[in-house]
Amino acid sequence: MKLACNDNAFCNVCNKWVFTNKRNSDGTVNRYKAHLVSKGFKQVRGVDFSETYSSVVKASTLRIIFSIAVTFGWNIRQIDINNVFLNGKLDEEVYTNQPEGFIEYGTAGMVCRLHKALYGLHQAPRAWFHELKNQLLNWGFRNAISDSSLFTLQQGSLFYVLVYVDDIIITGTSSQLIQTFIDRLNKRFALKDIDDLKMFLGFEVHRDSSGLYLNQTSYISTLL
Repeated sequence: MKLACNDNAFCNVCNKWVFTNKRNSDGTVNRYKAHLVSKGFKQVRGVDFSETYSSVVKASTLRIIFSIAVTFGWNIRQIDINNVFLNGKLDEEVYTNQPEGFIEYGTAGMVCRLHKALYGLHQAPRAWFHELKNQLLNWGFRNAISDSSLFTLQQGSLFYVLVYVDDIIITGTSSQLIQTFIDRLNKRFALKDIDDLKMFLGFEVHRDSSGLYLNQTSYISTLL
């Protein structure tokens, strides 16, 4: 965001701080997080945003790719994109107040124009997905017709990329190619390399020589 004007009347979407924590598969706290979020409920369709739909990988696609990976003994890697929605570029003009605690001296009456999305904006998930999709297509990936959150690349070796917002699963015939892809993606988007798949969409994942198993023990425990 950049300071844009001197009139608070142009501040069409205000923001606030939200504090959360991220948990491990056993339910313990992994780290504390602070997000600057927009009050998206104040947005006006056709003015501050238009399209909002963002694809996420289908459950059936996950099962099929997991089955293929287990059958052929492929590694299944997982990465998490840091501050994922901040990567999405905005086409609309969206203005917001300066964040509490970060108001520049002498600019108290000024607001900021957002050039990239913030958490809370209606179009944030869509903007991020399009940013990632365009990057993958530029690298030679093909987008599956049956599931727009599945990307494939075949250059001697074959591997798959499955996307669910900021969680990305990668598997394929070459562990070296997968690592090369992760390193390349990390240069474009800051990410956390979780290594082998252990938890995804609330499912705990366990893999051994007999197969791959999913359970929701920790999730169920939090509900009881």
